[in-house]
Amino acid sequence: MDTNWLQDFVCLARTLNFTRAAEERNVTQSAFSRRIRSLEVWVGAELVDRKSFPATLSKAGQEFLPVAKTTLHDLLRSRDELRANELAGADIIRFTAPHSVSTHNLVPLLAKLETAIPDLRSRVTSDNLHNCCDQFTERNSDFLMCYRHTNIPIELDEQRFARLDIGKDRLVPVFANGLGSKSRQWQLPGNPQSPIPYLRFDKGSFLGAVTEQKMNSRTAHLNLRHTDAFAETLKGLCLRGAGLAWLPQASIERELESSELVSAGGEDWQIPLTLSIFAEPAAFSKNSQTAWEFFQSLL
Repeated sequence: MDTNWLQDFVCLARTLNFTRAAEERNVTQSAFSRRIRSLEVWVGAELVDRKSFPATLSKAGQEFLPVAKTTLHDLLRSRDELRANELAGADIIRFTAPHSVSTHNLVPLLAKLETAIPDLRSRVTSDNLHNCCDQFTERNSDFLMCYRHTNIPIELDEQRFARLDIGKDRLVPVFANGLGSKSRQWQLPGNPQSPIPYLRFDKGSFLGAVTEQKMNSRTAHLNLRHTDAFAETLKGLCLRGAGLAWLPQASIERELESSELVSAGGEDWQIPLTLSIFAEPAAFSKNSQTAWEFFQSLL
């Protein structure tokens, strides 16, 4: 059970309006509705009477509301006390980033950041982009580092948050070298009589949405063999010869250089990405301000 669901429910109970509550929670209305539904599934009862307008709490919702409020209050109080103890006398910089970005982009950047902050203390939380955005907007992290794509918006308040575009990457369609005669066939767009085995990002993930958009704009003859949310899993399968996958170039630099992985198409089959860092300048500590200035120096 995600504590965000409890916060969503308490907000909805106060506003009795899905649209207004979604705006306050900085999520789309469809995402907000899904989260309320997920909470109802977890509780095992309908908490909202959707037949009435405006929406009202059901009997179960009225009974559950004080429980949700008390639970949130106790959790947040305990969290704040634990954080205060841990952070006493230490300016820890907190980052959140999707798994693929954390491993291959953020970790090397932290090593460089130590030149600007010799006594750097940091904490990194990795998750999918949706949860990373939630963590960031709830001020559970100082910086959000992620990929962006022009056609897949990231819904963050532009008045509240600042953004730096610090690098470029791309999704490259690759497969394992050394497949004998098969390797000559694994070139996009592929052969309709013998489609290429395809290892796909989950459509619900950011990289999955980006890749799916590319597939909708091009004709490729692919045979879906595996779906996964993690780039490292797809990379491992790819290296074992299980199929073709679009992978971030930053995650496969060594394998491309050694020709363990080879591209299955030219640049027109690659998908450009922008590497960005988001922050809330109004909430900067001394060290996070120094870190932000360091990131600006990378431009």
